[in-house]
Amino acid sequence: MSHADTGRMPPIVPHVVRLGPWSVRLWPRGVVFAAVTVVCVLGVGAASLAIGGLDMSATELWAALTGEGDASAVRSIRGRRLPRLLTAIGVGGSLGVSGAVFQSLSRNVLGSPDVIGFTTGAAAAAAVQIVVFDGGVLATALAAVVGGVLTALLVYGLARRDGVTGGLRLILVGIGTAAVLGALIDFLMVRASITDAAVLQQWSAGSLTGRGWSHALIVLIVDILVVPVMVLVSRRVSLMEMGDDTAASLGIPVERFRFAAVVLAVLLAAVATAAAGPIAFVALAAPQIARRTVRSPGVPVVTSFLTGAFLLATADLLAQRVEIGLRTPVGMVTNLLGGAYLVWLLARRA
Repeated sequence: MSHADTGRMPPIVPHVVRLGPWSVRLWPRGVVFAAVTVVCVLGVGAASLAIGGLDMSATELWAALTGEGDASAVRSIRGRRLPRLLTAIGVGGSLGVSGAVFQSLSRNVLGSPDVIGFTTGAAAAAAVQIVVFDGGVLATALAAVVGGVLTALLVYGLARRDGVTGGLRLILVGIGTAAVLGALIDFLMVRASITDAAVLQQWSAGSLTGRGWSHALIVLIVDILVVPVMVLVSRRVSLMEMGDDTAASLGIPVERFRFAAVVLAVLLAAVATAAAGPIAFVALAAPQIARRTVRSPGVPVVTSFLTGAFLLATADLLAQRVEIGLRTPVGMVTNLLGGAYLVWLLARRA
């Protein structure tokens, strides 16, 4: 009986590419989706570079990128627009990969780092640094990284029972921790001076305004170091979706791999938060868009990275072009679009 007779979709078979002792499984839909997403990121990136206070044609943009154009155009592209775009791509990609790993570990579409409190922990630590210690940009970024990691360790420890960290417990403990940390941020906002409150509010909104090469390089270096490791361990992490007992029977040290994956995913989310502030819903939506489009098993690391990069670059382009009388933080755009996505997702599952 054929698949057309049964009404079921035919199984998607990967192509295996072998290179000496190494082999890689390539899913046709994944390759096509990745190629299309790369083209979309390049298109949005070109629009972000060309459109602004000083609009440029394609020829002028290329000349500015190569350093052969008008001096003001070269300064604008190389000094402001290009590092901001690269920061958006790196932050969006980091959040996409982090969300894919946490959704796989928790076996729940709501198990993204912004929902279960890790980015809120980073934001709370940054708020303490701004209000209590009057820290600068670098100190605030370091505090965000430390806060995200400590929050992850706290949630992981509280969710652990009898040597096992259940997915649902991880989400519930994370939501509770996020509520407490959110209240701490509100308390600091009320007690802060007007100047500190303004700085804290601007940072908490999630913004790419003023991001330079230091932000872009830090995020991209972490991505280059961590994302390939995620690709290597993604197969074992995906086997854990079948259940801890099944994964353990296949010879996988479940808790050791879960802890290592949590640390790496939190590092990606914390560095992204340190660079741009708390950006909501990208980590939630990007893996689901990639997974539902590609329809391949496993953790969609590469496609989630590309989808997250596209979502945040597009949101930043909208933030720059939507005129409401002030510079719209990109976090506000992701909140508006992501909130609608979350309502649709919950209504669909209900």
